Amino acid sequence: MIPNLQPPKRIAGLAFSRDHILYIAEALLDPLIMILTLWGVALYSEGELAPFYLLFSVIIFSITFPSTPKIHLPALKCIEKILVTWVILASLLFIFGASTRYILLFSHKTIMLWLGLTPLFQILAVFALKKLAPKLIQLQGPVKRAIVVGMNPQGLELANRLSRSQYDSAELLGFFDDRTPERIPPDMNFPMLGVLDEVAEYIKKNLVHVIYLSLPMASQPRILKLLDELKDTTASIYFVPDIFMTDLIQGRMDQVDGIPVVAVRESPFTGMDGLVKRFTDVVLSIIILTLISPILLVVAIGVKVTSPGPIIFKQRRYGLDGQEIFVYKFRSMTVCEDGATVVQATKQDQRITPLGGFLRKSSLDELPQFFNVIQGRMSIVGPRPHAVSHNEMYRKLIKGYMIRHKVKPGITGWAQVNGLRGETETLDKMKARIDYDIDYLRNWSPRLDFYIIFKTIWVVFKGQKGAY
Repeated sequence: MIPNLQPPKRIAGLAFSRDHILYIAEALLDPLIMILTLWGVALYSEGELAPFYLLFSVIIFSITFPSTPKIHLPALKCIEKILVTWVILASLLFIFGASTRYILLFSHKTIMLWLGLTPLFQILAVFALKKLAPKLIQLQGPVKRAIVVGMNPQGLELANRLSRSQYDSAELLGFFDDRTPERIPPDMNFPMLGVLDEVAEYIKKNLVHVIYLSLPMASQPRILKLLDELKDTTASIYFVPDIFMTDLIQGRMDQVDGIPVVAVRESPFTGMDGLVKRFTDVVLSIIILTLISPILLVVAIGVKVTSPGPIIFKQRRYGLDGQEIFVYKFRSMTVCEDGATVVQATKQDQRITPLGGFLRKSSLDELPQFFNVIQGRMSIVGPRPHAVSHNEMYRKLIKGYMIRHKVKPGITGWAQVNGLRGETETLDKMKARIDYDIDYLRNWSPRLDFYIIFKTIWVVFKGQKGAY
């Protein structure tokens, strides 16, 4: 019989309990600093807090809570992350405010003060929280004594992270494992407390608050036996499954009608995240197409008058879930290859037209793909789509190649802004590109998307090697 499991009480993804005071404080830090700074500069410059400031505060809180963890980062990395995130967020708010004309409600002085002071106060607040962290940890109660059952890679990694963490109230006492002394790693820095049969007795004689079970799933009988023996204790028990040492894509806990399941490989764009991604794609595409419409017209005329052939080149690519789609580009070559064999463009490729070389170098040939985004075939940010023939070749050569098709392909991507653009004449270059694509899936967030968009603009204006 399956028990009727209920999900734990959550606040924006954080388990709410006395043991998470520090995490809750950090989650509230950015939105509160932004809102309090806004109120302060509004009162200073205007003498009152108009109702629309309260409405704007609700918007700020909804898009910034919870804050991303920063207190564990080195000082310079922490400052960089705050500044980059603030530039992206402020730019997004400015674009929204200007396009809707709501920005006219705010005084120029208030806007300038808020833009300048907010990141400064954020930096000061994060460093203040670093100093206050030990006090907040003390408020969570006495230090918790913990043991790890199972000396395997995930158990050792968990122990190392617990011992290194400055912001965790757990004290690791040591390990329990059935392995013989010669199988214990020579660089083991934690005491061996005994074998599995001695765990229950040890906990009864010693005040242990937390037990981490890091046993392989193949050891189910041993796990069940140990759990039965631990029923006579009050210690909290956490299971550290060995699947978390594999290459997870959006790995997380979930539920199916009350039954807990673990996501091992999943698209990041599920539920509300999928709606946010699609809404952002459509709104930004409409704004961008409106702004660049004169450029589209000039390029279209240039392609038509400088070389024979169609203005728009359509090529079959793989989209979401590996389904074929047609991708639009301004024609930059004398050929329109879309067959079983497609030769990548190379340096001084004779097939590239004189205008096509400029279009490819400046990425102007990619602009029609914003229509693909509005159609729902692509996203603004995502793994760049490859020709079907290239997909069929590389999926046999690179392990995990098709994972990149868990999401829609993008006009720009994480690999491209990290220098992996253009020709992939070696397998290692393509593999590096795929590694970045998978890294994007693993770490996606709206902030990462906007960071990639802004970096793409910088790369285009700066010029990038490899674009032929």
